[in-house]
Amino acid sequence: MKKNSSFLIIAILLVLIGVSLYVYKSKSKLSTVDGDDRNFGVKDTAAITKIFIADKEGHKATVERKKGAWLVNDKFNCRPDAILNLLEVIRNVEVKMPVDKLTRKSVIKFMSSKALKVEIYNGDDLIKQYYVGQETQDGEGSYMLLTDIESGENYKDPYICFIPGFQGYLLPRYIADENEWRDRLVLNYIPPQIKQIKVTQSDFPADSSFSINLASSSQFKLKDGKGRELQFDEMKMKQYLAYFQNISYENLITGRNQKLQDSLANVKPFCILTITGTDAVKKDFKFFRKQFKGQQDPEHGINYSYDPDRMFLRFDGDKQWALCQYFVFGKILITPNYFLQPQSVKK
Repeated sequence: MKKNSSFLIIAILLVLIGVSLYVYKSKSKLSTVDGDDRNFGVKDTAAITKIFIADKEGHKATVERKKGAWLVNDKFNCRPDAILNLLEVIRNVEVKMPVDKLTRKSVIKFMSSKALKVEIYNGDDLIKQYYVGQETQDGEGSYMLLTDIESGENYKDPYICFIPGFQGYLLPRYIADENEWRDRLVLNYIPPQIKQIKVTQSDFPADSSFSINLASSSQFKLKDGKGRELQFDEMKMKQYLAYFQNISYENLITGRNQKLQDSLANVKPFCILTITGTDAVKKDFKFFRKQFKGQQDPEHGINYSYDPDRMFLRFDGDKQWALCQYFVFGKILITPNYFLQPQSVKK
């Protein structure tokens, strides 16, 4: 009898132990899954070598780190601000809250047709994949859904994600359009890189054009459009040459407005800037007037024949078109009068 009781007690203990182990493993598994499907961030962004972003409209952008610089689609340098914003969200994104059951179905349906796909790599290894959807109604977060890298399947639950301390949603930081990634830098020269600068003013007489030949960083020759050598103020010359650093366009037109491109291509540029480098490479930058669609200046009563703030630029071997500002480029599209030595005042 005692023997049977002992067996019974042992059997009950074994069952209890088995149940306990099952419950423990189930909880551990659920806990792991719960943690994994919320783990959107990549803290070590220095280890990231490539990021792929695609939208449902067919835009695809692969931004890749090569020799210390970021390139988009292996074509153009990336905008520094865009890559910094992207890496910030990749590093700091956190789950704010789960999507409630009432809206979960509609959120998933919307994301299946509109969400961006994001893949993050370390070398050839895919280390993170998720989808970024629309913003929440309060504009303080974005819907995101993570993928299980091992299985390749998406987790079942989307989350509302945000960056702690940042007010706004996250979608604009994930750019799929190649042109939006492009660095807007157009001119970035220092005197030792320049052999000649030539400015041809088509709207003015020939003597309004000029060329500057640089024998060195401190030896210059200034000639007008007729080839006559001109005297110049050395400080003004050095100041002018310093203007050729970090000059960027405002917006790219290439690939977005073919009708405008075709129209401008049939118009004569009002100014052409030609820069020949010490490497003998010559580059032309052609500037076109923009039609003025506003009202006359209310303060000065001026009727503008063209936009006084913006103009069009053709560059990169005539392959690219952009909108740019006179405020940025105007200081280099000048006439030789700028360089004249100041006249002494007679007393």
